[in-house]
Amino acid sequence: MFHYVQSKSTLQSIISISELIYHATVRDVRKSHGNAFLALFSNMMVTIMFVMAFYVMFIMLGLRSAALRGDFLLYIMSGVFLFLTHTKALGAIVGSEGPTSPMMLHAPMNTIVSITAASLSTLYIQTLTLLVILFIYHVAVTPITIDQPIPAYGMFLLSWFSGVSLGLVMLAVKPWFPGFVGIATTVYQRASMICSGKMFVANTLPGFMIAMFDWHPLFHTIDQARGFVFINYYPRNSDFEYTLYLSITLIMIGMMGEFYTRQYASNSWYARR
Repeated sequence: MFHYVQSKSTLQSIISISELIYHATVRDVRKSHGNAFLALFSNMMVTIMFVMAFYVMFIMLGLRSAALRGDFLLYIMSGVFLFLTHTKALGAIVGSEGPTSPMMLHAPMNTIVSITAASLSTLYIQTLTLLVILFIYHVAVTPITIDQPIPAYGMFLLSWFSGVSLGLVMLAVKPWFPGFVGIATTVYQRASMICSGKMFVANTLPGFMIAMFDWHPLFHTIDQARGFVFINYYPRNSDFEYTLYLSITLIMIGMMGEFYTRQYASNSWYARR
């Protein structure tokens, strides 16, 4: 009948929340498959299929000569890895547990923990996939050299962060306009196939075409990543700061929207989906 609440110090609260995020992240990773190895293998196969599809397309269209000087498959992977990380982070955040989810009935679970877990699980799987595929390619096919690996991985993280920020905005709008968010998310992910710039070299584009693609955050991170991966390529038509500032702005808007939406959470939202 009576419940005694013991106050926690700041350090204890941080440890408690970190532990909760860890367990929620593990649960999110195992959501697709109970076996962690099979979950990683499934994600690897999707990435490999994307890489091979673009490799065949480039060969058939005769676009291989238009790529950068260097390893051709590494050029394709530098775009595919960032593209998949961005779109999967967006999808994971939009599909994360909302304020009316049954999981929110279990204290101290909340939407911030759910969003953080969804984003970290995506980053974990995509990073493992990146490392395993590059290791296998380096050992089994041909040795590869990445000019600046740490800044290149920084662009990978920025692609993930931009996907999380955009997904957070979509998640805040989703309870109010679920049909619109579903369509908008699908349209954006399909448009990213072309507008992300993974299929061409940004330095080769004429000025009037750059304006058609530079609105997309991936256009900048992919081009900058290729500048760090290949020693003989210097990106002139992109700027990673655009993606960084845009992502921070969207994160702030998404957090304010999610907080406002949480105040009006209602189980009747499920009847509208």
